[in-house]
Amino acid sequence: MIPFISQLPADEENIWIAALNQALPDENIIAVTELKPADKKHCLLAIVANPNTELLAEFENLTWLHSIWAGVENLMMSLADSPIDVVRLIDPTLSRAMSEAVLAWSLYLHRDMPRYAKQQHNKHWQQHQLVPASERRIGILGLGELGQVSARQLQQNGFKVMGWSRTAKKIPNIGTYSGNSGLAEMVAQSDILVCLLPLTPTTRGMVNKKLLAQLPQGSAVINFARGGIINTDELLNALNSKHLSHAVLDVFDHEPLSIDSGLWQHPDITILPHISAPTNLNSACDIVAKNIISFRATGQIPKSVSKVNGY
Repeated sequence: MIPFISQLPADEENIWIAALNQALPDENIIAVTELKPADKKHCLLAIVANPNTELLAEFENLTWLHSIWAGVENLMMSLADSPIDVVRLIDPTLSRAMSEAVLAWSLYLHRDMPRYAKQQHNKHWQQHQLVPASERRIGILGLGELGQVSARQLQQNGFKVMGWSRTAKKIPNIGTYSGNSGLAEMVAQSDILVCLLPLTPTTRGMVNKKLLAQLPQGSAVINFARGGIINTDELLNALNSKHLSHAVLDVFDHEPLSIDSGLWQHPDITILPHISAPTNLNSACDIVAKNIISFRATGQIPKSVSKVNGY
């Protein structure tokens, strides 16, 4: 048996369990609440979706978890001192969805849509000069799978694209930067800064007053990573001072975003309800199934997330 451990609504959890059992006909995936205590000692792995990690203590022989989400920062913090390995979802379908979102909202900013929306509200007719895509500089924070696919999508649409990562990487036709000096150099050239970093102790609060001040006057920010990476108060200060022109925010420290949050009504913020790259049920189940079948055949745990780096 393979326990499915999540904090999803019951109907959504049942959909996932049914789909996973269809993808893994030789296994028996079962909700953790339906698992008998005597069966728990036989479980070597579990499939999870942001689980309550206290439940994991009931499984004495658990060696690894397969997340159906790409983001696993809560798991990594909870299991920092645990021998249990965490395998996150790496799904080309999800990467393509993210690249579409990055392109769509970069175009939204590139084509001055927030400005024209304000003009419509005020019944004001005014045309503004269009900057060619080849002159619009877009910097991406994070060159993992999501960042690289998004960078190529932007580059194919004519933008000047740069990317930053903690360690040096090379991507054809895309300027790459690394380390603290590389970060400052890239940010200073970015008309649009896209955040696709994982949330780790190192990246928490990374987009702060100092980094925002390094952006060119009138630049914009897109956060499709995690809310904790941006210091919200310092972002608001940069927007209110007109150093930044706009921010597109899809992720927040607490979700759903509170109805009392001042972010909702800010004239220079676009709020999205965490929609940039939703997990695809069918492709995710196929990937989880392949990894588990391989594990049963070889005993080898798929590539897991580093407990040191958090990704």
